[in-house]
Amino acid sequence: MLDTQAKSSDDFGVNKLPLAKRVLILNMLVEGSSLRSISRVADVSINTVTKLLVDAGETAIDLHDRLVRDVKASRVQCDEIWSFNYCKQRSIPTAKAAPLDAGDVWTWTALDADTKLIVTYAVGDRTLSCARLFIEDLKDRLANRVQLTSDGHRAYVEAVEESFGDDVDFAQLVKLYGPTPAPPGRYSPAQCIGARKKTRTGNPDEAHISTSYVERSNLTIRMANRRFTRLTNAFSKKIDNHLHALALFFLHYNFVRQHKTLKGLSPAMAAGVADTLWSMEKIAEEIEARRPKPGPRGSYKKRAA
Repeated sequence: MLDTQAKSSDDFGVNKLPLAKRVLILNMLVEGSSLRSISRVADVSINTVTKLLVDAGETAIDLHDRLVRDVKASRVQCDEIWSFNYCKQRSIPTAKAAPLDAGDVWTWTALDADTKLIVTYAVGDRTLSCARLFIEDLKDRLANRVQLTSDGHRAYVEAVEESFGDDVDFAQLVKLYGPTPAPPGRYSPAQCIGARKKTRTGNPDEAHISTSYVERSNLTIRMANRRFTRLTNAFSKKIDNHLHALALFFLHYNFVRQHKTLKGLSPAMAAGVADTLWSMEKIAEEIEARRPKPGPRGSYKKRAA
């Protein structure tokens, strides 16, 4: 009996799409369009869009891991940006069929302040264990001693000490906030009323103890990823799709997007990890090259009736 679990035509949809349509879908993914709106505009099924997102995310993770290495930076800024998967953390007890990975999701980013390169990123919670993995990966990607600045999150202190030891000039910018706004302004953030600079390791230049660039990068992340839009139903429903969307965004940001402060260069070019400006066509070709080649037609595995 032939295996009835053969792939449906939708599973091969990405293969059948012309390059121009794949590029259109990828561009819409990194510009904040939802999966269903992309499906309507590109005139493809939402399964095809989701499959391309998964393939693009896996390719982006692999490319970032291989290419963003030996980064010669002088100042690196770290921060975290909040989002959630399926439901917010406080809503888990009353949510219907909430998966184990439901709740708050934090995206950790490390930004080269000079070239605006996202040196590394991590998606997880805001615990010490996630901070350790994030900072350890940052250390592995740097080629030299850097000045490192983070916000006041205490997990950074232990994580940086474990990964860098004394081989870093590390400081924290601890912001002081006023009272949280009461209703009806409950969605407004508390006002920052000041900040303290704390040297943790080495001899950081006080003039460059700042997280301004990485915080501005967080705004770019939120504006370009529909999953981060507040007070909508656009939040992620699956953590894997959340990670894949971010991976594609960071690859595009580093290698394709021309940063306005870099005079036409991408962050990857400015940091010396890429020689040329990439295009979305190149990313589409990288995705296709990574996909397994289909076997001969009709080569289904047989199974017992």
